[in-house]
Amino acid sequence: SSSICALLLLLAAFSCHCHDAAAAAAAYRRPRAIGVNYGNLGDDLPTAARSVKLLRKANAGAVKLYNADQRILHALAGTGIPVSVMVPNDIVPSLADSRAAARKWVDNNLKRHPRVRVRYLLVGNELLSYPALAASTWGKIVPAMKNLRHALHAIGLGRVKLGTPLAMDALAASYPPSAGAFREDIADPVMRPLLDFLNHTRSYYFVDAYPYFPWAANQKDISLDYALFEGNASSHYVDPATRLAYTNLLDQMLDACIAAMDKLGYGGVKLAISETGWPNAGDPGQAGANVRNAALYNRHLARRMHKKLGTPARPRSKMPAFVFALYNEDLKPGAGTERHWGMFYPNGTWVYQIDLTGRRTARSYPPLPPPDDQTGKLEWCVLAGGGKPLNETAVALALNYACGQGTGTCAAIQPGGACYEPNTLDAHASYAINAYWQQFKAKGGSCYFNGLAVKTNKDPSKFV
Repeated sequence: SSSICALLLLLAAFSCHCHDAAAAAAAYRRPRAIGVNYGNLGDDLPTAARSVKLLRKANAGAVKLYNADQRILHALAGTGIPVSVMVPNDIVPSLADSRAAARKWVDNNLKRHPRVRVRYLLVGNELLSYPALAASTWGKIVPAMKNLRHALHAIGLGRVKLGTPLAMDALAASYPPSAGAFREDIADPVMRPLLDFLNHTRSYYFVDAYPYFPWAANQKDISLDYALFEGNASSHYVDPATRLAYTNLLDQMLDACIAAMDKLGYGGVKLAISETGWPNAGDPGQAGANVRNAALYNRHLARRMHKKLGTPARPRSKMPAFVFALYNEDLKPGAGTERHWGMFYPNGTWVYQIDLTGRRTARSYPPLPPPDDQTGKLEWCVLAGGGKPLNETAVALALNYACGQGTGTCAAIQPGGACYEPNTLDAHASYAINAYWQQFKAKGGSCYFNGLAVKTNKDPSKFV
């Protein structure tokens, strides 16, 4: 592929890395396959060395790390597996403000591992999903990328591409795909300079796209087959503006991102899927979260990427993709699904078998469990605690954040509004949190609020 050629040319250009490149190529013949997100929010996960063996077992084409974990990088050295490394959110401003700080980070985390094939350096993770970071960090993303790029060039890694993964909530509209547009608060001040940088450096717009979330929130309107790449002709969707026909939900989400970029004049920026997948289990009421659906989604994804189908807006385009995740991670907060995205259990056994090259036929896999008939129940997102006192400052922050999102989110709890009474902090916060979640859960919005919120099947209005 072109990415391999580019990397090999880079390695050849710097003699100090030539021997390492040859050793890596001999150690691991990288399959043409999608990559895997390797998270480590678990207290019982296999060692880094064992994890590398499991990546090979799944025929992973690449691996993406959520930090520059030195143990993992050491285990990946000499394997030839292309690696994406993420810079933590909290240090992005300092890297933007100081070229020396960026050089120090690269030296301390990447330079010491010359035998690791770094492919992408990702600056932060879903930064634009956190309004609290708007003042301190959003404007620092591109300056941090520029400083890191300079540092990478200085150590002979100038072909490493930089980007930043964004969730679907960076878009104000995504349906139909042709209506895709970035949020007003980020379109000009953040997205335009970001896209300009990505275009100039021939890098990618990295998107975290999970069809599970919009399907789970709109089961009456979106068929499960359509979300799992198993839709028949009757379930195809035609965009009324472009007349492009869609056979699955992921393509709709990706083309909405392309439309949003095009509206800012950067329709040619390449697209990469930094995260996608399907949960293999969840809490009661979390419909469709099971092993069968997770296996079907990721196997179909691998097969589509193997065939280089692209999307309706960009047919036959090559698109790097990383499935989430290598393991079920038991320390992740939030709903039960958050801890059940892995291909492997922490003991190293399969949750479901998968060949990430997409070449293995469906018939060659062992039988999957039958589909469950669980359907989603009505759910609300309210303050946790069961009436017990909570930190008022934290509750007030959650209230203000929720009310600042969307349109008219908190209109009903303004003086004279239908839900103004009871006029208490807890009652208003529960309303605001639920109003936020009902608006944004289809785009991946969570009912968590730093542990202050919890889902319930009991209508909270009945207990006010």
